[in-house]
Amino acid sequence: MKDVRLSELLKEVALLFLRLGASSFGGPAAYIALMHHEIVVRRKWVDDQKFLDIMGAVNLIPGPNATEVASHLGLIRAGWMGLVTAGGLFILPGTAAIILVAWAYVTYGSLPQVGWVLYGVKPAVIAIIVQAVWSLARTGIKKPILIVVGLGVLVLYLFGLNEILLLLGGAILVLLIQGGFRLFKPRATGLLIAPVVFFKLPLVGLASGITAFSQTTLFLTFLKMGATLFGSGYVLLAFLRSNFVAGLGWLTDAQVVDAVAVAGQITPGPVFNSAAFVGYLLGGWPSALLAALGIFLPSFILVGLLSRFLPAMRKSWWAGSFLDGINAASLGLMAAVAIQLGRAVLIDWFTILITLGALILLLRFKVSSVWLVLGGGALGIIYKLLVG
Repeated sequence: MKDVRLSELLKEVALLFLRLGASSFGGPAAYIALMHHEIVVRRKWVDDQKFLDIMGAVNLIPGPNATEVASHLGLIRAGWMGLVTAGGLFILPGTAAIILVAWAYVTYGSLPQVGWVLYGVKPAVIAIIVQAVWSLARTGIKKPILIVVGLGVLVLYLFGLNEILLLLGGAILVLLIQGGFRLFKPRATGLLIAPVVFFKLPLVGLASGITAFSQTTLFLTFLKMGATLFGSGYVLLAFLRSNFVAGLGWLTDAQVVDAVAVAGQITPGPVFNSAAFVGYLLGGWPSALLAALGIFLPSFILVGLLSRFLPAMRKSWWAGSFLDGINAASLGLMAAVAIQLGRAVLIDWFTILITLGALILLLRFKVSSVWLVLGGGALGIIYKLLVG
């Protein structure tokens, strides 16, 4: 009887999260709103307070937050199998769609018409990133130390410092200051010096110059990203550029933008699915699946661990301080990568106008990012047809 009940619960979880994964457009806020409606309002698996606790807790661990919320809800409903089922099926539709889009991109991407589409799409994506930074900063940056950390990370990243150490350094600094050294006072000096020392160490895999493609390196690089990437999925852009453009030399700046413009915006699911797009560009569908596995695997493990500590974390001062620092550093990274990619994308008056127009539509009229991407692509085609 117990096995029958578990089977029914797993089926319920599977059908729900497969459908949610196939219809989740518009970014993490939209995905989580869909989950709230289905699970709190309609099915009443958890109440509002529990749902909020889960949302807050997943922000303290790296990885795609919406996927982690899905996994945690699956765990509550159907145990450990529910965790894997909910998270896996929420990701599946987007990953499959992105591999299909990547195939079309590789097959037809050199055709002028496809270039015309991307010519209009990329400026719209820059606007989406800028709007995300603005919106998140208004919510999460309310203290002077957070402003300092965000601006410091922006500048240091533009000077070439490693994004992982910037995230951790920012979090530690805010933790020490906001915590009033209550816990770390005897070790404060060492903790403040540690990030500076780490910044001076050579970073394996980030040396400049082109490195021969390796599926092992591909998997380990995305595994590292999945295990260390906090904040919005758009922070992934900074990681992609640092590792695959500046580090390994496997991608160009334009391809990094394409990974989000073609994959992250016009297919369902989290921006982290851009990993599958990158994997396909580098090594076909086997590398696409390997990249997706690498970037999503840590989130399943971390959600399982998080479930053990969630009640205590809700009241912890240090967890909140650490999260404040991570968020501020993440916003600094997002702003820096927007600047870098903007240099590659905003090349004439037309692309600048698309970005400004998209920003107005986002900030004033709250237009969906999906429509902005589609509209940018259409404008790119029209402009090229008229101007040539």
